[in-house]
Amino acid sequence: MHKNYIFPKKSDFSQIPISQVDIELPELKDIAESKAAAIGKWLMKFIEQGLKTNKISVNNIMPSKADFAYKLGVSIGTMQNAFRYIEDLGYVESKQCIGTLVRDYKKPVTTMRKLTSKRDSAAEAIKRYIQTGSYKLGMTLPSSRTVATLMGYSANTTRLALDYLCAQGILEHRYKNSNEFGWIIKSMDFDTIPETADKSKTLVEMVVKDLENYISNNLKAGDKIPSHIELAKSLKTSLKTVHDALKILADRGILLPRRGKYGTTVIKKPNDKSVPLKPEMSIFAPANDTAFYHYEKTQNRIKRMIAEEYDIGEKLPSIIEMSKMLDLSPNTIRKAFHNLGKEGYLVFSRGRYGGTFIIDIPEIEKQTFKWLAVNPQYIKEKQNAN
Repeated sequence: MHKNYIFPKKSDFSQIPISQVDIELPELKDIAESKAAAIGKWLMKFIEQGLKTNKISVNNIMPSKADFAYKLGVSIGTMQNAFRYIEDLGYVESKQCIGTLVRDYKKPVTTMRKLTSKRDSAAEAIKRYIQTGSYKLGMTLPSSRTVATLMGYSANTTRLALDYLCAQGILEHRYKNSNEFGWIIKSMDFDTIPETADKSKTLVEMVVKDLENYISNNLKAGDKIPSHIELAKSLKTSLKTVHDALKILADRGILLPRRGKYGTTVIKKPNDKSVPLKPEMSIFAPANDTAFYHYEKTQNRIKRMIAEEYDIGEKLPSIIEMSKMLDLSPNTIRKAFHNLGKEGYLVFSRGRYGGTFIIDIPEIEKQTFKWLAVNPQYIKEKQNAN
């Protein structure tokens, strides 16, 4: 599925222990720049000194972001931004399933599978916006939220793209304590990729293409695909990337995800434009419908509990306590609470005396199931009987 790429293993590299990061810690209080930028410069100094003294080597794996966050007393999100900052300058390169590799910042080289991130695409869109918007040196861009709306990207992706352009010297962020304003044009000396030009694919798109090739060459309609874990190992990527790629193929009508032992099944070849609807598809709910039913069932259990055991104004157990009582995950309880809040039965408050409070008692009645799961073998027997 991936013979055109080089996929090294994590065991091929040695990781730098956090105890080896022994340079003086950066000053993070009362500074005129963001913490991420200050930490980024500190990391650059560590890499420069380490390479010069041979304490570290190119292709060593940096300590984890969690280790750095604990050492510096900052959030993992701040460390993530700091790592992006030094990656933009060629000091490191992040690799799926491996970690963040030290690079020769004087000769940055990419030899492994490369992807174009949403941030990179957003940065290109912002550069085109600057060029076509009659902007000049020293002028200020709109707020990051406005730019996000204009470019069609999320606020977080746009902010990362703006920071990326700052690292390239194209922009300067004057107001370090603001996340939205103060993006000054520092340089107009940059090239852009035309919007109509072919763009490098994101990693998810690359995995989608690999999966399409695998399905075309190895599977037929009705076959079950390997598990997410098997695919992640084979494609040398994360479970999240595999999940996103499979969702795209399901949206295209190539795969049918089903809960439990039935798994995800091929329902047509990627290049097949006209596959008749299989009997199984007419009675098996898609995974998102099944998930909805699961949450609805949980909501009904909580509704019954409220109606039988509580009065208006009383406080429900916490999400953790409720998850233990019902033997469900906290996330399932959280979503059920959220839906009951939208229905007007619960209200939420924070603070020392906060929690989840009942503001209305639901009426309990028999519920109609929204879907029915039937064994495919039963279908065949039923068809043969007819």
